Amino acid sequence: MRDAISGLIGRYDQLGRYLDRSAIDSIEGYLSESTLRIQAVELINREAAEIVREASQRLFRDEPELLLPGGNAYTTRRLAACLRDMDYFLRYASYALVAGDSSILNERVLNGLDDTYKSLGVPTGPTVRSIVLLGEVIGERLFEAGVPADRLAAVMVPFDHMAKGLGETNIRKR
Repeated sequence: MRDAISGLIGRYDQLGRYLDRSAIDSIEGYLSESTLRIQAVELINREAAEIVREASQRLFRDEPELLLPGGNAYTTRRLAACLRDMDYFLRYASYALVAGDSSILNERVLNGLDDTYKSLGVPTGPTVRSIVLLGEVIGERLFEAGVPADRLAAVMVPFDHMAKGLGETNIRKR
């Protein structure tokens, strides 16, 4: 896994160039957001189960048909798989937050996920919605802990990246 700085340095090394002002600005941005990203990861580590529970409750409240016979979270086994996947997305989002680079999610999460879900009959719309909800729960908790709303966008980046990467356009934004 690479982080934002090693990726940046690697690109400049391949070009045989010194770091220019743009590169220095990128490094400064990475470092200036590091405390916020670490705060978000600490929250995730401390409250992962509660974050997944809250996001899943919101998902099932908004889309109760998922829990009904024929729904993709109907039966204990399917519900457990849904919650497991939400935890998986949350864990990988925490890695991307530390790295400051969401491209790691392509290799570790997104590549092949859409095809896998389609072959298993898992609807990607509710999956994307669950990823968005995970980000919202974390954002709300950070805001309650005193993080200004205008700084939360940096924390949402990996969640937005995964949601966009699954390519669904039919999720309902609230």
